[in-house]
Amino acid sequence: MNTPQFKERLLNLQSNLLNFAYMLTSDREEAHDLLQDTTLKALDNEDKYVDNVNFKGWVFTIMRNIFINNYRRVVRNQTMVDQTEDLYHLNLPQESGFDTPDGSYTVKEIMKAINSFSEEYRVPFTMHIKGYKYHEIADKMHLPLGTVKSRIFFARQRLQIMLKDYK
Repeated sequence: MNTPQFKERLLNLQSNLLNFAYMLTSDREEAHDLLQDTTLKALDNEDKYVDNVNFKGWVFTIMRNIFINNYRRVVRNQTMVDQTEDLYHLNLPQESGFDTPDGSYTVKEIMKAINSFSEEYRVPFTMHIKGYKYHEIADKMHLPLGTVKSRIFFARQRLQIMLKDYK
């Protein structure tokens, strides 16, 4: 595809891209920034576009990836590492967000709910909670990766149903 045709197709998508950006960000200014970043990245990578590929899908994928990368960067920058002596900040009491103790589940109640699961769901779910990656759980349990992911998903759904009164 030649440059003028590429630019014309990109310009024709601007309103659709802006709507998608607004849907992702829910903020007018951030949506315009995301649109601008996407347009620049598409123009910079024009040589990587293959002519028989869905152009609209290609550009929307660029926007989605930029949004995800920006989100991850913000989350990473907001992570606080306590480097004080004796981990002073970590040992401060934290606000739970609940008005009363009645409004939250105790760890004991949550673990009771998890332990009520059958072993095929309980084991991968508890391993996931402990920080194991999906592929590590699959290796330890000698199961396909997709099976592990769906068991964790279904266990999470079941737990949400069991604890729905305490949201």
